[in-house]
Amino acid sequence: MSVVAVLALDGVVPFELSVPGQVFGTANQAAGAAHYEIRVCAPGGAVTTSAGHGAFRIRTSHGLEGLDGAGTVVIPGHDGFLTPPSRPVIEALLHAAGRGARLASVCIGAFTLAATGLLDGRRATTHWQYAGELARRHPNIEVDASVLFIDHEHLITSAGVAAGLDLFLHLVRRDLGADLAAATARRVVMPLQRDGGQAQYIEHPRPEARSPGLQPVLHWMEANLHRPLTLKDIADHTAVSVRSLNRHFRAQTGTTPLQWLLRARIHRAQQLLETSDLSIEQIAARAGFGSPSTLRHHFTRHTGTSPHAYRTAFQQRA
Repeated sequence: MSVVAVLALDGVVPFELSVPGQVFGTANQAAGAAHYEIRVCAPGGAVTTSAGHGAFRIRTSHGLEGLDGAGTVVIPGHDGFLTPPSRPVIEALLHAAGRGARLASVCIGAFTLAATGLLDGRRATTHWQYAGELARRHPNIEVDASVLFIDHEHLITSAGVAAGLDLFLHLVRRDLGADLAAATARRVVMPLQRDGGQAQYIEHPRPEARSPGLQPVLHWMEANLHRPLTLKDIADHTAVSVRSLNRHFRAQTGTTPLQWLLRARIHRAQQLLETSDLSIEQIAARAGFGSPSTLRHHFTRHTGTSPHAYRTAFQQRA
């Protein structure tokens, strides 16, 4: 039997604390045999969950010593994730890694795992909202915010919150095979593999101008997304040269006019996919992509999923 030890630090996110038990426990039920023993391990044997998610106090049967002998150590997120963990926690994780255990972080739990130094020189992920902060604090880690999880065999990181479900189903598949993983996925009412990555959930606001002088042209471009605008069209409307237009855009938005236009068109397509029943052809025309194939190309490249899959996941239904 393989031991799964879930590290519960003070302020742990309740959902992330319980998901490993839900998935691995369900795998036991689906298999009709106890392949996993799940331990919740809290320093001192007790922990209070995240205040922002309805704090409650739990007592556990295991402290940090519960990580000893575990084949998998799960590291959920917790409120104090930006503060480096205590030395005993780091040492317990390093000891587990040293004897060959696999360490798996969920969401912002990547910050706790990163504090051990084990992710240095590797690719890792976390919740898209905090990916930039993880990269800033740990420049030796290649942070990829576009994926649901990254598996380095013994070091695994997953994206925001629900990506923990994807990760643990993946580990069940690694351990017990695709058939049992599929049976587990059906029992927890999850697809065995979700379409796309984390990129489809990332908010990509269009860059705003740093001064009001560029706002009128931004509003004009947004109102004319359906037209095949060129750099010259935009420059003529603004009554400046193309070179001057590019320079002002770079200075005021940090991007080029055509890149801003592309982001605005993708954002318009997302809105129409979420809120309308327009066909892909109609959306391509209204968002200024011209053809469905051009829409699919840019949309998939930007969001990591197809327009059809995005609509299925996000369309607002009465």
